[in-house]
Amino acid sequence: MNRLLGVLVAAVAMVAQAEDAGGLTWTAPTEWAVQGPRPMRAATYKIPAAKGDTEGAELAVFYFGQGQGGAVDANVKRWVGQFQTADGKPITKEAKTKTEKVNGMPLTMVDVKGTYTGGGPMMGPSTPKPGYRLLGAIVEGAQGAVFFKLTGPEKTVAASEKSFRKLLESVKKQ
Repeated sequence: MNRLLGVLVAAVAMVAQAEDAGGLTWTAPTEWAVQGPRPMRAATYKIPAAKGDTEGAELAVFYFGQGQGGAVDANVKRWVGQFQTADGKPITKEAKTKTEKVNGMPLTMVDVKGTYTGGGPMMGPSTPKPGYRLLGAIVEGAQGAVFFKLTGPEKTVAASEKSFRKLLESVKKQ
């Protein structure tokens, strides 16, 4: 009986996390640990380090309200501006962006690599982090944009890319 109970508890713990913000829902991968509440964030996930990396990555999800959070292009520029080349110059051509639809909603994606300098005193690392990568996505829902920002060491982010894509494909209107 105790063994059966243990199996049931483990099975329940493996169920994917469903989250929501701004009238949208999504399902996070089970291997991503849900973190506690943080200022300005709808959700935060800790992603385990890939082999060869000393630290994991983080997915921060932001929702500021309808008409809030700034224009999509301004957010993409801000995210790219949080990275520099190895010699300290701004990232320009190296960043990749694309737009598409996910479940009928506009989706803008950004992919940038380099030295991560962060998003200011409240949101970035205390020291620049070389060899980092950001995968960002902005889903434009009826109640406003939801921002998904995955940052971490390049190998860990690369290892999480398919899971991140699957999370984005799970985004639906409530």
